[in-house]
Amino acid sequence: MQKNVNILNKRAKFDFEILDKYDAGIVLSGTEIKSIRLGKASIAEAFCEFNDRSELFVINSTVEEYAYGTHYNHRAKSERKLLLNRKELKKLEKDVQNKGLTIVPLRLFTTDKGLAKLEIALCRGKKNFDKRETMKERDTKRDLDRIKKSF
Repeated sequence: MQKNVNILNKRAKFDFEILDKYDAGIVLSGTEIKSIRLGKASIAEAFCEFNDRSELFVINSTVEEYAYGTHYNHRAKSERKLLLNRKELKKLEKDVQNKGLTIVPLRLFTTDKGLAKLEIALCRGKKNFDKRETMKERDTKRDLDRIKKSF
């Protein structure tokens, strides 16, 4: 097996307040998993959505085309089905519909067995003043680390 892949969505922690996390499997074709194992994927602009049959899909995620693929290669941006337990799906769907929350992918990774998984989170959007607070905390932490390092 190749090295473990760990693709992060750094923007999600800044834009959203994370309430609950889940690990979901992804339905992929052969060339998609090969591209992910090479680290050629992005979830920066992705979000999750339920269809009319209560199935969860990740939308707007990018998996680049496999370089050695033939005419059977996959499309770079397509909807990919997520695999969760029925209880988790029902709970997520209820929360998204009733409370106005959203589901955002945080991390795309491969397991030791070579399977691709997506860590998703139930999130609430932050307001502008919350984002400014986050930036302030990050700046003060960075300044304190610099001061500690100099001593």
